[in-house]
Amino acid sequence: MSPQEFIDGMQIRAMELSGIPNTKRRFLTEYERFAWNTEEDRKHFSGIRERSDVRHCLILCTDWCPDVIWNVPLLLRVAETCGIPGEILPMEEHLDVMDSFLTDGGRAQPIAVYLNADGDALGRWGARPAYIQAAMDRFKKENPDKSRPEYKSNLDRTYRRIGELYREDDGARYRDAIIQELKTLFAAFPKEARF
Repeated sequence: MSPQEFIDGMQIRAMELSGIPNTKRRFLTEYERFAWNTEEDRKHFSGIRERSDVRHCLILCTDWCPDVIWNVPLLLRVAETCGIPGEILPMEEHLDVMDSFLTDGGRAQPIAVYLNADGDALGRWGARPAYIQAAMDRFKKENPDKSRPEYKSNLDRTYRRIGELYREDDGARYRDAIIQELKTLFAAFPKEARF
């Protein structure tokens, strides 16, 4: 589906642990307020389509995940700047595709998959910037037993912390982290063959 169809179909939810009182409003706010931190970054991404073989971006996601609300607007803006068509694949309707791009064995979202002209995956990004994912990795390491009575409260505390990390510095830190991670990812893409 197109990004606009995804936005139009979004349900409005409150995600209190993540500090998101209205998911659709937050998604649109993140999309509308996106700005490049540096002109160098904007220039880097504006020429990607001419410099590499990337031709399409698939974003696997749902509208009920806080990471989607924070990250997909930025992923869409980057794709627009690159001149790469973006398409949303609702995760529940594309589990076979999602299962090809698991994160630590699980269905984390969003996952952005960058494809070449033949539809082959060149690379993927997701579901969170590495420094935010570190909070979840720490939780999993410290709480391996889901049957423990404190598991749920520790998980809730971790989700609150992740929400704080997204909101700190008015979101500038997480946005810059994603931009830098995408620059690294895109640098590994094969260069377009020119004849």
